Amino acid sequence: MALPRRLPLQQWRPAQSNIPPERGQRDLIKRLAAELVERERIVPPVTLPELRELAVRLVASAGLEPVYRDYAAVILSNETWRDALAQVPYERRLLLLPKCLRLEEQCPAPFDQFGLLCKDCGLCSVQDLTSEGHRLGYAVLVAEGSALVRSMIETGKIQAIVGVSCLNVLEKCFPHMEAAAIPGMSIPLLQDDCKNTNVDLDQVWDLIHLSAADRTYRLDLDGLKQKVERWFEPARLDELMGPPASPTDARARAWLAKDGKRWRPYLTACVHMALTHDGSEEADPPLTDELARLALAVECFHKASLVHDDIEDGDERRYDEPTLHTELGVPIALNLGDLLLGEGYRLIGDLAAEPARVAALLREAARGHLTLARGQGAELEWARAPRPLTSMEVLAIFREKTAPAFEVALRLGAYLAGASDEVHGVLARYSEALGIAYQIKDDLEDFASGADDDLAAARPSLILALAHKRAAEGAERARVEAAWRREAGTGTSRAELLAQLERHGVLQKARELRAAYEQEAVNSLRALTNPTLKGLLRRVIGKIFGNEHLIEGYCSEFEARHAAGRAPGVATSG
Repeated sequence: MALPRRLPLQQWRPAQSNIPPERGQRDLIKRLAAELVERERIVPPVTLPELRELAVRLVASAGLEPVYRDYAAVILSNETWRDALAQVPYERRLLLLPKCLRLEEQCPAPFDQFGLLCKDCGLCSVQDLTSEGHRLGYAVLVAEGSALVRSMIETGKIQAIVGVSCLNVLEKCFPHMEAAAIPGMSIPLLQDDCKNTNVDLDQVWDLIHLSAADRTYRLDLDGLKQKVERWFEPARLDELMGPPASPTDARARAWLAKDGKRWRPYLTACVHMALTHDGSEEADPPLTDELARLALAVECFHKASLVHDDIEDGDERRYDEPTLHTELGVPIALNLGDLLLGEGYRLIGDLAAEPARVAALLREAARGHLTLARGQGAELEWARAPRPLTSMEVLAIFREKTAPAFEVALRLGAYLAGASDEVHGVLARYSEALGIAYQIKDDLEDFASGADDDLAAARPSLILALAHKRAAEGAERARVEAAWRREAGTGTSRAELLAQLERHGVLQKARELRAAYEQEAVNSLRALTNPTLKGLLRRVIGKIFGNEHLIEGYCSEFEARHAAGRAPGVATSG
């Protein structure tokens, strides 16, 4: 098992005062903008006064402050151009990125008259965005926007612009783009002070890949999530699974309907939806009862594993309520978990698909079940005689305990859709990286909450593995080893341990590893040739990791200093 390439971990800053501070608010503006453009059949180019008038209405309808008008106007402009831009080939587009995405203090790249000449050092997200842009065929510039955009438009070689910029630069560029009637879409930076800037990175990725062949921008992932949630309403469960046959079935059904993020059945539905349409339909592919039953089977396996894990780990709370074994006793809880496993296999076995496909589904479910049990077994063996583990040992347990659950969810949806072996290979690599990133994220959140974190529970901890490696001999090393033996749960010893973790940058390193595995999941998608599946899986990462999908950089106006004495070069391709 090899660690992924290290990525710099940037810090989050609050959005400036005229940009909605919450990602949910920004997503709401985007959704309302798309609805407004479709409902009123707004045709681009739209003048700036018109956009501002529409933006005032949109912000009011969203219940947000009028100060967000300019941000809403940019998003509205994007939506008016979306279909037109999708028709423009990648090689006729300009990808424009701001210099403030780089890590200025570490960046080795020089500037010339056209902008930053990226050295592909891997220290910031500029490399990933420019590399992907070049791969697709874009001309790419990392430079300030207004004058360069105007000159590129005037050449006639650029037919559309995709960019990232601050609001004030977008306002300067808008008249030139409107006058040329050139499709242009841009994701606004959340700050415009050229220092520590953030942007919603998953939206940038979506925009770069937008094409006529890729309908992912039309597919409503939030709407799909809501539809998946409805499969777990009691009446719908009875329709799909049949009425409960006994009080035991009723208890298991109630546990299945309990709160949860439903990521796994959602992933099953996403993959199947991406693979079962040809891109020509305006409506999303139908969510059939067969797909719903398969997704329910995935959640049955997950909920059964939670019951058993809670017993094995001695956890007393789940979903802010007593765990099943705490409420009903260990024998009943064990039996309910076993019943849910049986229900999962029954649901798959009863699918109305050809026998070979049902057999493949059952094999994949059984393989994932075995891998999860082996990962849990490794953890239980450790719990019998706790000792410090290395980071690689902990990550190996994460790979067996968490990644298979994602892989089963993804590949069951793919098997039902008749996916190729190549697709299954990508899904295996994607789910491994996604699962490890998710487990690290979960551990960090548990640790931050102070409730039921791995320092006090019988679970291997990546945080403690990193702390043990970085601890000095003597008191520091002894303190970490005591935590591995679960002897440092309260009082001064815990406070000292927390201070030690902070002193050695342990939590920062854990966050860097999470970001690196998340990027591994992104990179695994490069081999996919199905644009809809690729786009959906990339967007799913944004849905799971939420506001963590941001890029940040440092930007001061040092171009003249960097460019002095250097011959001009060309920072474009295509």
